[in-house]
Amino acid sequence: MAVDAQSSADAAAHPLSEQRKYLLSLGSSGLADRGFHWLMLACGFSIFAIVALIASVLFGSIDLTWSKFGFRFFFNHVWDPVNGDFGALPFIYGTLVTSFLALLLAVPLAIGVAVFLTEMCPKFLRGPLSFLTELLAAIPSVIYGLWAVFVLVPILRDNINPLLMKYLGWTTLFSGDNLGLGYMSAGVILAIMILPIISSLTRDVMSAVPHSQREAVLALGATRWEMIRVGVLRNARIGIVGSVILGLGRALGETMAVTMVIGNQPNLPSLHDHSLLSPGNTMASVIANEFSEASGNLHLSALIEIGLALFIVTIIVNAIARVLVWVVTRGAPARVN
Repeated sequence: MAVDAQSSADAAAHPLSEQRKYLLSLGSSGLADRGFHWLMLACGFSIFAIVALIASVLFGSIDLTWSKFGFRFFFNHVWDPVNGDFGALPFIYGTLVTSFLALLLAVPLAIGVAVFLTEMCPKFLRGPLSFLTELLAAIPSVIYGLWAVFVLVPILRDNINPLLMKYLGWTTLFSGDNLGLGYMSAGVILAIMILPIISSLTRDVMSAVPHSQREAVLALGATRWEMIRVGVLRNARIGIVGSVILGLGRALGETMAVTMVIGNQPNLPSLHDHSLLSPGNTMASVIANEFSEASGNLHLSALIEIGLALFIVTIIVNAIARVLVWVVTRGAPARVN
């Protein structure tokens, strides 16, 4: 109120031309503020418009398969373009298996890399390692695929898979033919691809934890490892979950690298034989392989409906992730005992 009174007094003391300039400046400032407000509002609602546009295009292009198969399309395990019988279940299974296998391999390693770079790495080495970690995220997926075909697949086929079959074959997860191409190879290459994303974001979150928090935990007599676990990781858990969600989103939609190493066969393992070494397919890879060579409108509609299934699976996974974030964060703030 005092500022407004002072401004009015200053304006009254000015000549008439000065008062007009003052009022015009206030009007132009208010117009600029309103324009900025509506611009930011439009940017925010554009996200809803993009999602709605994608959904409308997908839903509008699946009339043929929806009228013929209905919900059975998502539970049918047969993919036969010759006879016009289509089902998305093998591809949904392959997408989920490879993505969660990638998370299983990448998350512990990514958190370990982030902890080392943030809390343990010497200063002269921190910069180069951080740069290399972020560089991995910029490598095109086709380069990862070529490296996997010529390096990773032979290593798994000749060295890793035989050991897994020997010691863990009784679980039926590592049984059957050792072709090198399959869910295992796809999961490993996906883990390598999402590792820099999870690691970089986790490192940023850990760096944001105040140093006073670390000093307080150490002052209470905690060891260095207890300080990292209680003072840093516990306070950064929300951001770590968020980084894992972003990594999972990358794994679900990855196409080229997975297409090159998964084997591209619409197989659905049985209840008694669900080996990770068997070839398979994902929703993204089957679209990439067959969309340009679709044999008919029904085949094309089936591929678009698989895209819709990928869209729905992504939404469900993110909803589950939201629930996990709520479960992690619903407790009381972290306390040092």
